[in-house]
Amino acid sequence: MQRQKKMEESFLGAHRDFMKNLDSSIKVLESDIDEANEMQQICTDEWCKATESYLDELAKMVYSISEPRWQSEEDSKRIRDLRRRIHDLYARYRATAST
Repeated sequence: MQRQKKMEESFLGAHRDFMKNLDSSIKVLESDIDEANEMQQICTDEWCKATESYLDELAKMVYSISEPRWQSEEDSKRIRDLRRRIHDLYARYRATAST
């Protein structure tokens, strides 16, 4: 039983680190999209393709996260928040890319 507890704690720590890194990546994309929205010359075809590719990869990562049964409600809320942010960020990207 003690070994299982250690394993769960280790997994939960790695899971939280992964979530923190995803959050950081989303913040970088949010910043880039906001900047592109203000400066239209940034929004080139190359930028659009790269940004959409990054968004797609982040969305795959966020939506493929399985929630461990021992995960706290706070961790579950964080996953839901990341999913919502990706969804909103994709909408902002589409609005920026279409202008």
